[in-house]
Order: sequence, then C-alpha cells, then structure tokens
Amino acid sequence: MATRPGPLTEWPWQRLGNFKYVVMAPVVIHGAHRVATKGWGDIDLAFALILPSLLLRMIHNQIWISLARYQTARSKHRIVDRGIEFEQVDRERGWDDQIILNGLIFYLGYLAIPSARRLPAWRTDGAVMTALLHAGPVEFLYYWFHRALHHHFLYSRYHSHHHSSIVTEPITSVIHPFAEHLVYYFLFAIPMLTTLYMGNGSVMAIVLYIAYIDFMNNMGHCNFELVPKWMFQVFPPLKYLMYTPSFHSLHHTQFRTNYSLFMPFYDYIYSTMDKSSDQLYESSLKGTEETPDLVHLTHMTNLQSAYHLRIGFASVASKPSGNSMWYMWTLYPFAWLSMVLAWVYGSSAFVVERIKLKKMKMQTWAIPRYNFQYGLNWERESINDLIEKAVLDADASGVKVLSLGLFNQAKELNGGGELFRQKHPKLRVRLVDGSGLATAVVLKSIPQDAKQVFLHAGPSKIACAIASALCGRGVQVIMNPKKEYDMLKSQITESRASYLKHSSNHIPQIWMVDNIDDKEQRMAPKGAIFIPISQFPIKKIRRDCTYLSTPAMKIPEAMQNIHACENWLPRRVMSAWRIAGILHALEGWAMHECGDAMMDPEKAWSAAIRHGFVPLTKA
Repeated sequence: MATRPGPLTEWPWQRLGNFKYVVMAPVVIHGAHRVATKGWGDIDLAFALILPSLLLRMIHNQIWISLARYQTARSKHRIVDRGIEFEQVDRERGWDDQIILNGLIFYLGYLAIPSARRLPAWRTDGAVMTALLHAGPVEFLYYWFHRALHHHFLYSRYHSHHHSSIVTEPITSVIHPFAEHLVYYFLFAIPMLTTLYMGNGSVMAIVLYIAYIDFMNNMGHCNFELVPKWMFQVFPPLKYLMYTPSFHSLHHTQFRTNYSLFMPFYDYIYSTMDKSSDQLYESSLKGTEETPDLVHLTHMTNLQSAYHLRIGFASVASKPSGNSMWYMWTLYPFAWLSMVLAWVYGSSAFVVERIKLKKMKMQTWAIPRYNFQYGLNWERESINDLIEKAVLDADASGVKVLSLGLFNQAKELNGGGELFRQKHPKLRVRLVDGSGLATAVVLKSIPQDAKQVFLHAGPSKIACAIASALCGRGVQVIMNPKKEYDMLKSQITESRASYLKHSSNHIPQIWMVDNIDDKEQRMAPKGAIFIPISQFPIKKIRRDCTYLSTPAMKIPEAMQNIHACENWLPRRVMSAWRIAGILHALEGWAMHECGDAMMDPEKAWSAAIRHGFVPLTKA
C-alpha cells in the first residue's frame, strides 16, 4: 500500500480474494450464449482470443517469475545484492489483477467499438503503425507521467507502493495501485485504438503488442543482467531503444533517474539518465563468482511440492505446504508432468534458494526426486548417485558444510551420509545430518517436571539419544511393541536402561513419535501431547490432544532473503537438521555428523541460542 493511499488505490475486486476471477463471468456467459444460439461460426477471432490470451499472459509471467528466481539464486550476474522478504511477496501477490483488468477492458472495447469486431488476423501496416506510435506518443507520455508520479503528492499517494520493492522481481513490474493501471492502459491503448480507427488494426498486432509490453516489463525488473553486450555492439542505436534490467534497477535504488518505459532515449534527451548506468551494466554482466559456505541438500516431497519451491509459485511458497489452496488441485496434471520430467531428465541437484546470515552465504539444493521414490528399492542406487554428485560438486566448489535434509540422510539409503564419508575419506566438505540439534530441540520441548514419556519410534539414532538422555535424567521411558524396546535397550548403557520400560497398559500423556498411524493415535489418552522426533509432521486427527511442531527453531532477524517456507514449517522457521548445518559452518566444527557420529546435543543447543535461533512455542 502507498504511504498515504489516494482515491482508487484499492482494486475493485480485492475483497473477493481468490474468487476475483468471477468478474470475468460476463465474458464466459456471453460467449456461451452466442455459441448456444448461433453456433461457433458466430464467434470471431477477436472475441475468441480474449480469455486464451489472458491465460497465455499468466503462463508467460509465471515462466519469467520462475526463471528469474532460479537465476537470482544461482547466477553471478545479480544487480542488487539484497534479499527479498515475506512482506514484499505479500504485497506483490496480486500480480494477476492487471491481467483481469486487461481482459475486462478488451471485452468492453469489443462491445463498444464496432470496428473491433471481425478484425483480420494480421495487417503489416497496422503492426508498423503500432510500433511507431509506441515509440512516439506512448513512450513520451509515459516518461512525463512517470516523472509526475515522483512528485511528492502523487508519489506518497500512489507510486510509493511500487517503489516499496528495492530488489525487483518480474512481477514487481505490475504492482501498482488501481488508478495507476488505468492511466497505463489509457497510454497503451493509443496504438491499438488508432489502428482500429484507421482501419488497419489486426488481432495478432494487438496480441503481440501486449506480449511485447509483458516481455519488456518482466525482463526489465529481473534482478540479474541478461541482455548480451553483442546486441549493442552489432546495433549501437539499440541502447536508446531498449533498456536493460540494470538500467531500470537504478531507478528503484536512486528514484530520480531512468524514468523511461522501455526506450531510454527520453532519459538521454532530458538528461535524467543515471551516470552509472553503463558502469552497472558492465559490472553486472561480468558478475562475481560466489561460493556458498553452506549447502542444504533437500528434495521434493509430494506432487504439489514443485509449486512450493521458491522457484515455483511465489504466493504458494510463502505459506506452509499444508496450506495449499483448493485451486492447486486443478494443476495436478502439470504436477504429474513435472514429476515425470524430473524423474527422466533430472540428472543433478539444482539450486532453489540463496540465503545470507551476516557474512555467511548459504544455498539450498534440491534432488529432483519425490518422497515415494526414496521408498523404491530399485531407485536407491540412482538417488545415492545424485546425492554423491551433489556432495562432490560442493566439495570441489569449496563449500565448507553440506547438511542432508529429509530422506537424503535415511539410514537405509546411505547410513545417514556415512556411505559418502567412507567412500571419499578426503572430503573437505563436512557432512551433517543434524541429529544432535534435533535431539536437543526434542528434549527441550519436554516439560521439566515430566516423570514418564511414551516413545513410539524405531531404534533410530535420534530416538536412542533421546531415550538415553531422558533415562539419564531419571525419566521413565515407556515403549511398545517389544521388538523396538529390545533393540533400543541394547543400545543404551546398563545404568540408564533401568528407566526404559516395556508396557502396553500404562500410557503416559507425553508421546514422542516418528511415524504413527490413525489407530495408534487413538490409543493416546485425552489431553496427550504429541512430540514429533522426525522431519515429517504428524497427521493431526485428535482435537483433544496437542501436537507440537517437528524439531525446528525460529531464525535470527539478521538472516536475509527468507521469503519461502521450509515445507510445512511456518514463516521464518527452519528445521533443526538444517540449522545444524548452519551452526557447523558458523562454529567451524571439523567433525562429520553422519553415520553413528552425533554432535553433543547441549553443545549444539548452546550454539543455536548464542547465534540468535529461538525455540518454538507450541505450533
């Protein structure tokens, strides 16, 4: 929202939320009525393309969003080395509002202007006139309107909303108050209305003109330089006819320069071009190689997780994965397609996120595999190959620590990462499974006055450490069934094993679980507290019980570029396994925490608190 919102700031359908597309219902009803009464032959090309063109524009914009986020995470050509936060994602959530407005204006124009009906598919003379009118009146009027928007009166009431984003993304280009967009559409309508009036308009000229506007808007708001230098060398006047991302980025950081729409020649004419434009273009194009100190290696979970990645849908990624909207189910065919493509062509991990904590740089890499694939015996070798390749790539790049997330550290897959440590004994990168901090987080979540707990878990590394620590504190740990009890008891020292008990009758209020089904949950007494000890959340089926979060902590305020949730965790919360890798890098710990090796839980907890990580309250 602008600093001092003026009239017509809010979009008319803003209160409709995700149901805002119902405003396009008249177009659908009109088209259906025409087909029903007069047949498909009555639908001309101009009317038929209104809705498909809107869909294509959305796809076009989403491709730019995903590519820009992917390149910003991995590219060395970043322009502004600052992060994006949740506040910006929330502010830019309505990037499709202008597409809806465009569709309504096209529909009203079709009804009101007789010459808009039965337009030919293509007219070359009309397309040339559209280009000339854009370069002339549109660019000229936009330049002066844009300068007017930077006057304090209009800036505080309207344009400050757009400039709230210092670091721009493609969707930043269309984040303006409703009143601003009305003026922009009036300007962009000049070429289209003129060609209609002159009788040389065409459907494709209008569609391509809108596509050109979208392309230039998205390209100019990328936070990395992508326009190759050879284009300006082959055709030097192009620098006056096409801006670059670095050129427009200066407008967002300096505010009083580089006002032009897409063609900078008016900034040259009126001496408002930033003097550092060429220098920033050169430096951004050259870029600076950057090696992260830490890599967190994760993978996709379910089909919808592809959209939940930072490079997927920005608004979806900014919420916990369990909060998916109803309309996401309509995208299941595309989710299946992305899964198949990742399975067939995914030959290495890819970068999905770049984070900064003071001077430490971190990246998140994702293995292109899903949860169910980790459970397939015949997939394990290929998955291990992918993980091993990521480990070796990180080692060769000079990465100090690599933390293994989710099933990438499964004991049955690679022994919690021990397979790679033994296979490559000269690894410089430290492998971390995070078991020490995860154990500490679970122990700290158990009430201090607890006398008994129920442990529903297999003999995992973390379960053994938790049971041993609790028994050492004199807390009775009850287990069932007998098989898991016997296996865990054999791993605990004799002095502590006396506090480990097998029972199917006496069930305490505190349940520590790693994997539990609905039937087993119903066995818990009323008011029970479920404490997960694994990375995956428990399905909540009991309203009379309390469910704690998977082991996790709130991150320090100093951590930058956090605008996506880690799977099912809330905003600005990280899993203990991921935080453990950060602590290894910050503290400079030399040990591998994989296989049977575990960092001392108290040492890991103290380091986490010291570096600003905060324990979670009840989730």
